[in-house]
Order: sequence, then structure tokens, then C-alpha cells
Amino acid sequence: MKSIDAEPFAYPLPPDTLPVLIVIDMQRDFIEQGGFGSALGNDVSLLLDIVPTVKKLIQAFRDLDLPVIHTREAHKADLSDCPQSKRLRGDCKLRIGDKGPMGRVLIDGEPGNAIIPELTPIEGEYELTKPGKGAFYNTSLQEILDKHGTTLLLFAGVTTEVCVQTSMREANDRGYQCLLVEDATESYFPEFKRAAIDMITAQGAIVGWVADCDEVVEALKDTYGK
Repeated sequence: MKSIDAEPFAYPLPPDTLPVLIVIDMQRDFIEQGGFGSALGNDVSLLLDIVPTVKKLIQAFRDLDLPVIHTREAHKADLSDCPQSKRLRGDCKLRIGDKGPMGRVLIDGEPGNAIIPELTPIEGEYELTKPGKGAFYNTSLQEILDKHGTTLLLFAGVTTEVCVQTSMREANDRGYQCLLVEDATESYFPEFKRAAIDMITAQGAIVGWVADCDEVVEALKDTYGK
């Protein structure tokens, strides 16, 4: 059986299932100046730095005709799916639903809620809005994965310790083999990213595996290339 060179040990690529890439929340609200991330006082340039790597990873899946799923953290315009405990938490200049430089913050359909132009989904790829941190909560992700019959999920996106890790833990509990592409994920706090990766890979990949983009791409080409 072929595999990806990963930590804490090789990530298996069984021949009877195809991997699916899940790209978490690479949206303007989090990555560009003027969005929710910067309103919270964060250095968004840290997230912007991973865009070329995420783009390379997505392109590898496209070239091999493997499924790609994009998520956006987004709420309805009337905020009926946004608990007050979430909206009012913290002390920041902009709250969810407030008018910002790129439209209402974290509201589906607003300019700032769109995936950044460099990573815009193409025809045939999935784009899911999720009102929570995890990609399974109140979305159609489970139905999509059931359709593809996969057991292998590869993750990229932001932020590592919040929405990415939450989604991986949800997937792990549902029996998926999860791998995080380390240089295709990021946090506003580098130490949080490191801690999240340590937690994910601890105790024999208790949540999942971690590997670099180049290792992932080469293994996918070797396994699924024509």
C-alpha cells in the first residue's frame, strides 16, 4: 500500500478509496485587512503567507480529478443561526453582522465573506457555509462525503487551532483518517498552531497525521496519477 510520509508515521493511501481535500475558511473576512480577523487585532499577513501553498495543494487535487471541498464560516443575514453568546463575545471594533470595510462581517453573500480570489472554487468543487467552528455542524458535509465513499480527508486552511482542528476532531469521531497539511494551514498565533499540531499527532495520531504540501503532492501523484 502506498502512503504519504507524515508524522507521527506514514499516512496510508489504500487503493479502494480516494482522498478528499477540505479547505477551511480561506475567506476575505479572515485573511484580508479590514475583515473580522484584523478587527480582532490580529496580524492577517501570517494567514496570507500560506495562500501559494494552499493554491498548489488545490491544484494538485484538480489535476488528479480528486474532490475538493471549500468552507466559509458564514451566518444568515438575519443572524438567526448566530448565537448571541458568539456574536457578543470579546471586545472588538466589529462584531458579526456589523458593517465593515468589506460589508457585513461573516454574513453569507457579503464581499468579505467570499473566498479569496486566488483560491476561488471552480465548477465541480463544493463550497459550504458553516455557522460554527466545525465543518460538519449544520452543513451538508456528511452527505457529500457519503456520496464519494471516502475514508481519507486532507485538511488545509485557517485557523489551525480553531476551525481546522475542530473539523478534524469531528471527522476523527466519525471514523475518517485525517491528515493536516502543515504548511497549508496557519494561525494568528504561531504558538497556537504548534500546540494544535502537537495535540493532533500525539499518542499515535490520536486526531490525525501531519505532512508538508510537497510530500502530499508527490505521494498523490505517485498513487493517483495517470
